[in-house]
Amino acid sequence: IIAYSSDSKSGRKVFQVRIMEGAVFIENITDSFSVSSGITQVYHTRRSQFQTINVVETIPWGRCLILDGHLQSSEKDEFVYHENLVHPVLLSHPNPKTVFIGGGGEGSTIRELLRHKTVEKVIMVDIDKECVEVSKKYLTHHHQGAFEDPRIQVIIDDAKAWLEKTDLKFDIIIQDLCDPSDDTPSQLLYTQKYYQTCLSRLNPGGSLITQDGPAGITTHKLGFTAIHKTLSTVFPVVQSWKVPIPSYVDEWGFTIASTLPDFDVAGMKAEEIDKRIVERLGNADLLKWYDGEIHSGMFKLPKMIRKALQEETKVITEENLLFV
Repeated sequence: IIAYSSDSKSGRKVFQVRIMEGAVFIENITDSFSVSSGITQVYHTRRSQFQTINVVETIPWGRCLILDGHLQSSEKDEFVYHENLVHPVLLSHPNPKTVFIGGGGEGSTIRELLRHKTVEKVIMVDIDKECVEVSKKYLTHHHQGAFEDPRIQVIIDDAKAWLEKTDLKFDIIIQDLCDPSDDTPSQLLYTQKYYQTCLSRLNPGGSLITQDGPAGITTHKLGFTAIHKTLSTVFPVVQSWKVPIPSYVDEWGFTIASTLPDFDVAGMKAEEIDKRIVERLGNADLLKWYDGEIHSGMFKLPKMIRKALQEETKVITEENLLFV
């Protein structure tokens, strides 16, 4: 059994591995709700400088990357997350050439980016070298060799510190980060100050996209609404949506923030989305989830979530951090 529990003295998660017949990965979704997946093989289990990294073969989800006890990316449905993270924001830009990725260690985000013919340069900054190397070795289904593309530059560094130091500017910034928690560096990459840095590193007409964590009917107030609110204090236009991701056992939120006051990715017509997919990717069948038809409906949020977005007052700052 692969399981995580809390140490009674420190409160930190304790990682335990026991391999036995009928092995199981147990993930605590909340303090009172857990899910289990049968596993057939453990490829890697080790704590890096920043997090505990596991790569396992599961019966329901195929090969999975697990970080600090939470399933991050599964072979069976990672395309849903990564197609949402990449294609709406790139297709909403008239000619995206340069892209910055904060995080993105397992390589699926760069795989999707490189489908776009307009993309000339991608800089991916991930803090955990070991996670990147483990992903290159064991998650070949995810990255599909994308790390070898000459358009990709991988930098091992803190994304926040790197963006603050660089003079480079980008058409698109993608935040492919773990959810913020009190023991990970990612907590500072959801703040108003960090988003201000991102704004300063975008070219005119550029956009940022971030994953927002859980966005279901019982979980949207954990971070989804606060991230939307915080981005709204920095960018003139902010638009959010959510999609179901089965391996996450929830719906997941995404938000695009644009430098343009008349930006409207939600209003793009299905016909225009499909036209741009063919023009830029060459083959619409490369995508399994995203197209013009799904785009036209994915910004339709339930009434209670629209209301929560409107009423949210929390602005995430370095003094008032978000923990999910």
